[in-house]
Amino acid sequence: MEKENKRDSGHSFEDYFKRATSPMMTLLLLNEKPMYVYNLSQELEKRSNSTYKMNFLYPVLYKLQQQGYVEEYSQEITESHRTRNYYAITEEGKLYLDYLLKKYRELLEAIDTVINESIGSKQKETE
Repeated sequence: MEKENKRDSGHSFEDYFKRATSPMMTLLLLNEKPMYVYNLSQELEKRSNSTYKMNFLYPVLYKLQQQGYVEEYSQEITESHRTRNYYAITEEGKLYLDYLLKKYRELLEAIDTVINESIGSKQKETE
């Protein structure tokens, strides 16, 4: 069983990771089609086999909206004029998503290199 260590910061590694990647994940899904918040949350959870859950999507969406990467619109969903707010990626958002994906892949590759070299050097020490 994994032990979660929150002693130093009050947050887990997973919390920090999600906070750092949530704009990218949100834009990635919106790049496929406009979605409403519940739909975004469910899709992310489904595709990650319930590993990546974002309970606080509104702050992420508001920030992306302020930056011009996402736009919001309302759509009537019933004959009684009930509406739902949808979010869609903008052209600027698509460019920003490309940038985020490039940076994510660069960082992931660098981290993997450091990990593999560290594991390799430890294995050599034990031989």
